[in-house]
Amino acid sequence: MLQSARVLDLTWVLGGPFGGQLLAQLGAEVIKVEPAGGDPAREIPPHYVGDLSSFFLSVNRGKKSIALDLKTEAGLTAFYDLVRRSDAVLYGFAPDVPERLGIDYERLREINPAIVVGELIGIHDSGPYKRAPAYDLVVQALSGVMSITGAEDGEPARVGYQIADLAGGLYLALGVSGALYSAGRTGRGEKVQVSLLDAQLGLLTWQAQNYFISGEEPRAKGSRSPNIAPSEAFRCRDGRYLAVSPTGASYWRAFCAAMGVPELADDPRFSDRYSRLTNVEQLVEILRPLFLTRDAATWGKHFFDLRIPAAPVLTVSEALDQETARLRDMVEVAEDPRSGEQVSLLGSPVKFDGARQLRYPPRHGADTADVLAELCGYSAERIGEVLVTDPNHEQQREQHDQAE
Repeated sequence: MLQSARVLDLTWVLGGPFGGQLLAQLGAEVIKVEPAGGDPAREIPPHYVGDLSSFFLSVNRGKKSIALDLKTEAGLTAFYDLVRRSDAVLYGFAPDVPERLGIDYERLREINPAIVVGELIGIHDSGPYKRAPAYDLVVQALSGVMSITGAEDGEPARVGYQIADLAGGLYLALGVSGALYSAGRTGRGEKVQVSLLDAQLGLLTWQAQNYFISGEEPRAKGSRSPNIAPSEAFRCRDGRYLAVSPTGASYWRAFCAAMGVPELADDPRFSDRYSRLTNVEQLVEILRPLFLTRDAATWGKHFFDLRIPAAPVLTVSEALDQETARLRDMVEVAEDPRSGEQVSLLGSPVKFDGARQLRYPPRHGADTADVLAELCGYSAERIGEVLVTDPNHEQQREQHDQAE
């Protein structure tokens, strides 16, 4: 995968660091470059392991951390020396900041023609938009996703996790991976830019395509699919919910039999996909009382044994504790090297030969001396000149607001 790649990650908070962690999960060596005060995510409340926020722990595994002040000659020179020995740089500044800092793509490619720069921005890189705050909630609102999320005729709802930031990081990692492949073949790097808003608009996929073709405005429908019926969550006897989606003729017929109403499969109101969608309200009125006869877990096992698409709606704790999460190594345990405490962390969704368990998220600047000595050949005296000491440096305020 990316075992031969070295990435300098200057991103902050959530989206960019998530992209950097994905590259680490794909095998890249990722060096987190932080200013004196560190990534603010290190202190985001309310939960901590020692001195590190759980928020920070979630998106910074597998990285080293160095502290550089890019506004000083020594710090910028050290960064340039690292660029000469690296393959990619990630940053999430406001669009005009990289040039002012002297780390824009045009400058970096003079230093290393094969360098790949991955830039994560909020909305757009010019005009009045380049300094517009792009918090996750704002981007969800601007992208239309909040209008199609939540209960039908209810208030707009945000996606339960920060989908704007996380999708931006995912697209960033994808774009940088492609650019690294190209640079490896041609020897020429390139700049990859991802806007958080673009990423959300890109995820509209069929909702956007339906609108382009029909002119009909997509609406929120709760758990109900606008394309398939039945495909939604039903309340069961114990108050828990079961999500069902028996798509296609064979699943529909098996579903009706499993519900104890095999005659429903041939009812002309529900005999094909279109009729079921057209008459969905009549259909769910028949199904609702049937689901109230059993608990959600009982229904879930019943359908699972019959290989019919259905599952109980789990809480986050239940989802993380389910057997498949363990079988797929989606929950790993790593040791905090400072305290020796065993900490549960999410595993990688990407499985491949040679994948390794990522190291514990780094303390701020913990690897500065080692990285500069090993990669750049710096002496102890020169490392001392580079080390930053001002935790309130203005560079911390140069970051573009892209996550809450």
